[in-house]
Amino acid sequence: MIVKHTSRTAIMDKLRKKVQEKTPILIASAGSGLVASLLEKAGADCVNTFSGARLRANGMGTMSMMWPILDSNKQTLDYTREDIMPAIKGDSFICACLNANDPLKDMRMVLNDCKAMGVYAVSNIGPSISYVDKDSEIYRVLTKSGITLDNEIDMLKLAKEMDMVSIGLAFDLEDSIRIMEGAQPDVFCFHAGTTKGGLKGYDSGETLAETVKRTEEAYKKLREIKSDVILIAHGAGLVTPEDGQYILNHTSCNGIWTGSSTERIPIEKAVYGVAKEFADLRFKQKT
Repeated sequence: MIVKHTSRTAIMDKLRKKVQEKTPILIASAGSGLVASLLEKAGADCVNTFSGARLRANGMGTMSMMWPILDSNKQTLDYTREDIMPAIKGDSFICACLNANDPLKDMRMVLNDCKAMGVYAVSNIGPSISYVDKDSEIYRVLTKSGITLDNEIDMLKLAKEMDMVSIGLAFDLEDSIRIMEGAQPDVFCFHAGTTKGGLKGYDSGETLAETVKRTEEAYKKLREIKSDVILIAHGAGLVTPEDGQYILNHTSCNGIWTGSSTERIPIEKAVYGVAKEFADLRFKQKT
């Protein structure tokens, strides 16, 4: 098997063309090769790989990646290399979501490993300190120990220097502005919050309209910093395709990013539904 490789130029040309044509960009996460191949077949422009997606595929919630139960970067690189890359044809490009705060790895080496397997886009979500509430004790402890957004910004900057596509992500306006000013990413995703729904989703109580309002407020600020940034919406009230259409109709985003919406939730429904039908079968009564 020979996996088709891409380049920063090819990826950015594709994304800019979609922006120019006003066609929404679709970024979607995959925790397995089967999901990646289906996402590509369905028309996803980018397939994300990250430890949260792999854990999600094993029945855990995405946020379980915040607990130190695995080497996030090793998991991401290993399953991207072994499960995802061999499963795709090259119509979608792969973005590896990395832990830039990994104290045991030189991020230049990690980025070189990504390029060697054909991954030319990276994000800072795997995981990001932006997940953690700033007024919490754990946030203060983590940042004191060197787990900082600065490391994520440095990784995104390095990725561009290494001729890769940088996809920034943050959960609040303050971090979004810091990433945009410090890293000038090619693509930025304002993550409105953990996706609700399904067996492991978390519902903060925020409405879709509230998600839209916060997202658009961030976009206006970010475009003031980098006018040509490609902006992607994700999370919180964005669960269904109908929600996605509402986001497209009411924000100035260039596309959407799905995780649980095109992976965990539909798998739960489909597998359970068919398995239940089989489990409910009975032998025909003999007369």
